[in-house]
Amino acid sequence: MLFPLPLRVACSLLAWLSLYAWSCHRYKHRNYEWSCRLVTLTHGILATCLSAYIGFIDGPWPLSHPGSPNTTLQVHVLCLSLGYFLFDLCWCVYFQTEGALMLAHHLVSILGITASLALGESAAEVNAVIFGSEITNPLLQARWFLKEMGCYHSFTGDVVDFFFVVLFTGVRIGVGAWLMYCELASPKPRWYIKLGGVIMYAVSWVFMVSICRFARRKSMKKYHAWRSRRSDELYLKTNGHLKNH
Repeated sequence: MLFPLPLRVACSLLAWLSLYAWSCHRYKHRNYEWSCRLVTLTHGILATCLSAYIGFIDGPWPLSHPGSPNTTLQVHVLCLSLGYFLFDLCWCVYFQTEGALMLAHHLVSILGITASLALGESAAEVNAVIFGSEITNPLLQARWFLKEMGCYHSFTGDVVDFFFVVLFTGVRIGVGAWLMYCELASPKPRWYIKLGGVIMYAVSWVFMVSICRFARRKSMKKYHAWRSRRSDELYLKTNGHLKNH
């Protein structure tokens, strides 16, 4: 016998709170954000794997079946993610760590998941949105942890940034546009589910603008550093101070 949806969401919220409490106890020498980021990383990995399995293996395919009835597995994953988003939204509001855009992202996610669970439909595309949103999350958290440990300005940090930009652009912007088109073209999904999808895609584009600015700044910084090293090498060669080996 399946538990009622509110109880399942409450259990999910309790599980994320318990993980956060354990992390705070385990890493007493770290700040609270360290523990919250561990929870976020865990959810990002779980949500990405589960939503990928639903979309690519279990089905139905979200691009061809938007607005279809929810499956049991889809409901489980939506309850899992809804509990996390409720936890993270409360944490961000309490500690005032995020701006209005991220809070809006969480609110729309919560409303979209809740609407899908209440209607009993459209979980296919909502799970697809979760997949697209969470696939870059582990890289984002890895970037933060690298900074905290003083390892960000390294080859590893460059690799993490590169794959984050590539995945965000390809999945959230590229595939996201395809999913939004299929959602809007289909007569099955409710109008407010479609509106939620458009808002989420618009939020992704706002993030994309910031990411493009970051990528440009980092690329220019790397280029100027390379030019500086190159100039130093040429100077040493010209003055005969660089020995050949």
